[in-house]
Amino acid sequence: MSSSGPDRRADSSQRREPRAARAARTPKAGQSGGPFSSEDPQRMISTGTSRTKPRRDEAEENFTAVHDPEGIRLQKVLAQAGVASRRVCEALISEGRVTVDGKAVIEPGIRVKPDEVTIHVDGVRVSLNVEHQYVMFNKPAGVVTTMSDPHGRPCINDFLTADMIAARLFHVGRLDAETEGLLLLTNDGELANRLTHPSYEVPKTYVVEVAGPVTKAVGKTLRAGIELEDGPIAVDDFRHLGSDGSRTMLQVTLHSGRNRIVRRIFDHVGHPVLRLVRTGIGELTIGDQPQGTVRELGRFELGHLLDLTSSAPDDATPRNGESAAEPKSGGQPG
Repeated sequence: MSSSGPDRRADSSQRREPRAARAARTPKAGQSGGPFSSEDPQRMISTGTSRTKPRRDEAEENFTAVHDPEGIRLQKVLAQAGVASRRVCEALISEGRVTVDGKAVIEPGIRVKPDEVTIHVDGVRVSLNVEHQYVMFNKPAGVVTTMSDPHGRPCINDFLTADMIAARLFHVGRLDAETEGLLLLTNDGELANRLTHPSYEVPKTYVVEVAGPVTKAVGKTLRAGIELEDGPIAVDDFRHLGSDGSRTMLQVTLHSGRNRIVRRIFDHVGHPVLRLVRTGIGELTIGDQPQGTVRELGRFELGHLLDLTSSAPDDATPRNGESAAEPKSGGQPG
């Protein structure tokens, strides 16, 4: 017994593959050297589902479906888009973590035309246009939503860097002067139009401070819908955050871009707004970003926006009675 035990352990260790010889997997997002490794992990948004590596026959079919001999090598496209180094991008492809037009590919030699395909890495949409810029601004109260103001009031340009001003960024939609919070800026006109067009039903989340206590009936009423002078409106989500009796904090989510819509719905139910802060667009949140600051969107955040606006409903009929003729400028939702 005592002599056979060590022998069996020796035989077992000889059959076991040494750890040093095992191929290390490419780091996941946020890990050193992985895709989007420069991102702040707290600002990562991954909306895609996990995928398994495709079978060889499936991979060959996918290769045939998306390969364009006149295109650019996929790993080069990914590297130029800032996903990771070309070597890491090759590994991502080999592991089946890259999809082209929804098809998983594992052959690094595949070629594509960046302006004709949609690419995801680990379920995150990749922006292939490196010329456009995307910025998140945490707007303070008292700042007007214009790039410049002839009356000398505080405006968006007062908070931008010289490079951002030179890039000719513009605001996506509007917040009224007293509304605070998340405002997107870009020079990508197509994405801006999609984010503000009612048919895409992009949800926006607000924290609202109102006077007095708020009963559960108010939430039920706003979920069911109310009738305003410019048509019916309903909130997508309503949450009670807390109250001290004289004031109540609420959170509402809605996809309307109508002028001053949040303030008007609370006026309608008898709870005038004391303070209003937009905290989110889709799954993008302002988080702990200080007021009056701007920062570039991370690639995960941008990927979420691109997916959020990738397609409108088939019939393009907005919910809750919203008009498709709503202005693309987005009005002043605050």
